[in-house]
Amino acid sequence: MKKNLVLSLMVSSILGIILSCTPASQAVPQPENTIHLNQLGYLPHGYKSAVIIGSSETFNIVDAQTQAVVHKGSLGEPQYWEASGETVRLADFSSFTQPGSYRLQVGAASSHEFDIDRNVFSEVSKASVKAFYFHRAGVALDEKHAGIYARTAGHPDTEVVIHASAASASRPEGSMISSPKGWYDAGDYGKYIVNSAITVSTMMSAFEHYPEKAGMLVTNIPESGDETPDLLDETRWNLDWMLTMQDPEDGGVYHKLTTKSFPGMIMPEMDTESRWIVMKTTPAALDFAASMAQASRVYKAYDMEFSEKCLAASIKAWEWAEKNRDVYYKQPEDISTGAYDQPGKPFNDEKFWAATELSITTGEKYEAEIPTPLLVPEWRDGAALAIMNLLNYRSYDAAETAFFVLADSLLKEQQNSAYDISNDYFRWGSTSDFLNQSMVLLYAYKLSGDKNYKDAAQSTFDYVLGKNPLGHSFVTGFGKKTSRHIHHRPSEADGIVEPQPGWVIGGPNPENQEDCGAEAYTSPYPALAFIDELCSYATNEIAINWNGIFVYVSIALDAEG
Repeated sequence: MKKNLVLSLMVSSILGIILSCTPASQAVPQPENTIHLNQLGYLPHGYKSAVIIGSSETFNIVDAQTQAVVHKGSLGEPQYWEASGETVRLADFSSFTQPGSYRLQVGAASSHEFDIDRNVFSEVSKASVKAFYFHRAGVALDEKHAGIYARTAGHPDTEVVIHASAASASRPEGSMISSPKGWYDAGDYGKYIVNSAITVSTMMSAFEHYPEKAGMLVTNIPESGDETPDLLDETRWNLDWMLTMQDPEDGGVYHKLTTKSFPGMIMPEMDTESRWIVMKTTPAALDFAASMAQASRVYKAYDMEFSEKCLAASIKAWEWAEKNRDVYYKQPEDISTGAYDQPGKPFNDEKFWAATELSITTGEKYEAEIPTPLLVPEWRDGAALAIMNLLNYRSYDAAETAFFVLADSLLKEQQNSAYDISNDYFRWGSTSDFLNQSMVLLYAYKLSGDKNYKDAAQSTFDYVLGKNPLGHSFVTGFGKKTSRHIHHRPSEADGIVEPQPGWVIGGPNPENQEDCGAEAYTSPYPALAFIDELCSYATNEIAINWNGIFVYVSIALDAEG
């Protein structure tokens, strides 16, 4: 997986940049009255909308069993969406709240069947957490917990080689350490600190912000039934690995654990190449410090010894980063796996994230300025997530002001969007961008009680589950049309037709068309730059951080429903 991506741009400016090369006059051929909606369904009292392409001006909701019309409505005014080349209308049926199974009809066209139900997101929420179990390194997955996806153990990582870039006096080049557990990062078998950090922190934040709903998830993992909620049990598997990536001598944190190059499309146990620990970096140390500080307070009620261990590790990583403020990741010549590098980017957001989490947990003051502008969270930028966690515990006017500038920009985008979503740009992992925007909007609702934020979050979430111009659910195993040929080694090599369920895939991405060849991507429109093919790591791969944010949003919507 190639991960040296372009840096985030401000949400208010990137749309014009990306779409400036799109031929606005070139229409996308569409059958009359095409219907795109959330293929799972809607919460009874939540916002409900569908996107319609066609000339009709009205729509009906019909009972899926009796075919009786149960609701009628008028479509919104037609609007052109440059991202897909479509002229669309919105069907808003939020006022219809009766639970049941339905279809939306426009003229002679009929949608997929969908549900209106209080628990409509419960199963996909659990599946998105369970996907992490399928990605555990160093352990066999048994049939009781993995079903048809059971497999033998791969990558014990009990003898991992120190790369020259990571060598120190106490750990010279060629020496070995033990670094077991953790999750495979994406379609490959590497384990990367910066992406692990944002993933575990997003999942722990779901638990902190919505403890009752998050604590109720039961996912059938080996730890199910113990005193710790399944969400935290699963997250602990990766935290345990992250702790092994800290040098006990100086507190520095290694950037990644990986083979020197990506393996073929083989099962984990077949990948027997040497695994390497690669250099310490400032972002790895700061992201690690942030996650461990948060873990210390989250797990305190369940395991005091682990809580104390996490806090000590966090402080030590912070101290190392204070002495090593600009150690960027530089890919060694003999390593070609994911870089997660940030060339030239200041580490202000990482420092703010770590300082904020340490301040919340310890009650002491760790100095760092709020980054300006505040951006939607992602693996490169945890500042907004840090503000959400801070405001979860105490009032802080400057942080709240910065947060609502971001949330209001997303709300404005959604309210002005032809497709009813909070932003209209596409890049690597565009699906996770929409989900992270939803998270920000949901927390704005949590702080303000303004339902407009929740509605915007719901509508953007619907995009991920089918309300998009591809009519595609971007979560494996959920929806009427979803990816079956994902860029994911276990799903390709296991001989099972269906991929592992519950994985969020990257989605449309006009930035990279090298993986399958440019001729494979036939549309000039960014929202349509997608193919469901194994070769398409640019659009059809999975990644743990994309799943982590889906976990948060699905839990939050369920809790606020």
